[in-house]
Amino acid sequence: MSGDRDDLINLKAALRVAPAAAEDAKARAMALAMENFDRLQGSTDGSRSNQDRPQNAGFLNGVFAMLKSLSARPALAGTASIAALIVGVAVILPVLPTGVAPMMPKTTEAETPADLPEVLPSLDDVSSSPESAPEPGVVAQTAPDIPEPAPVVTDNALNALPEAEFMAEEADTRTRKEAPEGIIAGAPLAATADGIVGRVAPAETAPQVIEKKEEFYNAPTNPVKLTAEEPVSTFSTDIDTASYALVRQTLNSGMLPSSEQVRVEEMLNYFPYAYPLPEPGQAFRTTVSVMPTPWNDGTRLVTIGLQGAMPAVADRPALNLVFLIDTSGSMDDPAKLGLLRQSLALMLPSLRPEDQISIVTYAGSAGLALPPTPASDSAKILSSLDNLTAGGSTAGAEGLELAYQTAKEMQGDGEVSRILLATDGDFNVGVSDPEGLTAYVAKKREQDGTYLSVLGFGRGNLDDATMQALAQNGNGQAAYIDTLSEARKVLVDQLTGALFTIADDVKIQVEWNPAQVAEYRLIGYETRALNREDFNNDKVDAGEIGAGLQVTAIYEVTAPGSDALLNDPLRYGTATAANTSEDLGFLRLRWKAPGEDDSTLMETPITGQEPATDEARFAASIAGFGQILQDSTYLGDWGWDQAIALALSARGTDDYGYRVEAVTLMRLAQSLDR
Repeated sequence: MSGDRDDLINLKAALRVAPAAAEDAKARAMALAMENFDRLQGSTDGSRSNQDRPQNAGFLNGVFAMLKSLSARPALAGTASIAALIVGVAVILPVLPTGVAPMMPKTTEAETPADLPEVLPSLDDVSSSPESAPEPGVVAQTAPDIPEPAPVVTDNALNALPEAEFMAEEADTRTRKEAPEGIIAGAPLAATADGIVGRVAPAETAPQVIEKKEEFYNAPTNPVKLTAEEPVSTFSTDIDTASYALVRQTLNSGMLPSSEQVRVEEMLNYFPYAYPLPEPGQAFRTTVSVMPTPWNDGTRLVTIGLQGAMPAVADRPALNLVFLIDTSGSMDDPAKLGLLRQSLALMLPSLRPEDQISIVTYAGSAGLALPPTPASDSAKILSSLDNLTAGGSTAGAEGLELAYQTAKEMQGDGEVSRILLATDGDFNVGVSDPEGLTAYVAKKREQDGTYLSVLGFGRGNLDDATMQALAQNGNGQAAYIDTLSEARKVLVDQLTGALFTIADDVKIQVEWNPAQVAEYRLIGYETRALNREDFNNDKVDAGEIGAGLQVTAIYEVTAPGSDALLNDPLRYGTATAANTSEDLGFLRLRWKAPGEDDSTLMETPITGQEPATDEARFAASIAGFGQILQDSTYLGDWGWDQAIALALSARGTDDYGYRVEAVTLMRLAQSLDR
């Protein structure tokens, strides 16, 4: 024992008196240290930046973290293990020149003993040359042979280790949250070149995954148009609400949305309005309101409201619903797959016993998770939803194909088939370009009469552009669900309207009277614009409207001679026919009954005398809200205070609290804008 104590005393003395190396010796020592380090790693690559190195990474850091975490009793019990560990460290350390310290974890001033140098001197340089001989009292060590790279560790090998259970759990956690490129879920456990135990896909079977960022479906803002040159405005009514929910989620996250996230027509149509119902036997009723523009004294706003009929729910045909659920790895998030399960479960009580539900899932490949099941068998449906797990890539095209096949098999005479695609929008395997997917969806719509709606969940890789394109070509709607309340609004309160269509290919066209309107602009609807000739062409696809649903659109119009005109008059004028009409314009509405090939036309003059209502004023406040977020050039000095005041003064009946929420979001946006 006395010999051991003497050795320890000599070692401590050596630590205190080890001399500092000369500057050139330090440089040589550092180069040798890096060479030895690279050899120990089994790599000849040059050094790389440590900026991406995980915090507290490294063997010695791990040892120190383990020691710090020991309580008194385990520390005493583990003394022998610690001693063995120290011996192991001494064995594997490479040879370094005298005066070169091995890499050690950084410590705070409080953690460093007073008698310990700030940087430990080297203990392990030995040389036969006199110049590099160790100083007296310094213990020298021989360098061990550099081991070969560690072999691949299989599941069986890992399970044989005492800590196998911990390592397997840690590997799964890192696979889901922070695995580097090449590590995926579901593959055999293996040790990577970086020393990370994870699930590595074999090279020949790993899918090619394309990283994507969020993409939004939008177009340049509608410009002001000269009535004398282009008096007719035409657009489709395939109205979604995804943009408003995206804006809300972004604001609640403490950020202002980008302008491309904002589609004003979707914000307008998020809210229910108290429009008069159609007469019995009529599919629609239009409501027009004319009022001074809040943000421009020299113009007027013309608000067009379209109210669909609401047939008795008992009269609707049986529904065949296919839930097409994205179970790829990107959906492994409570705000995605977790919220999706809860959302779809909410709608079950609203269905009728004769309705059927089937569940198709897709990740690396597609599968039938639930065969056609009566909606009354809620226990079986809920069990299938609870069993959904996320993992793998996103074979969206394969999932769509299986969903359409399943919907076709479910459909009976007089029944309606719908596919509800629930996803974060990431289609990264198979046919993933929007044109290919939408062409397929449009083809199936024409062949089978099956409609497709899209429900978006979560953020990060949201492909809003593809979701919007799929919904519009699938004769369905696109919604973004960020809360359970939004899920109830979309899947419960508006379920009948979303799944029970009363009109196909609904188009709106307004012809403005140049004698009364010199300029106009349509606020929003940039992605729904149609050519003038498309209005009378029944082969051109347009929007679908469900039972009881509404459409709201706003034009800003400017009278001839107004100080608010943005275009100078032409030098030579225009050749126009004599026009004595005092109407502002003429509203045309065209639609087809479901399953019909020929359309119906409804026409209504816009006199300019239609009274303004609180519904129109509130709609104007939301149009202003959206344009402020877009940083519109048409608002002048009109801003948040004015939008908030207008919304509060015209709030009216607000049974669901949507309008109060909108005011809260305006105030939040105002704070973030500052």
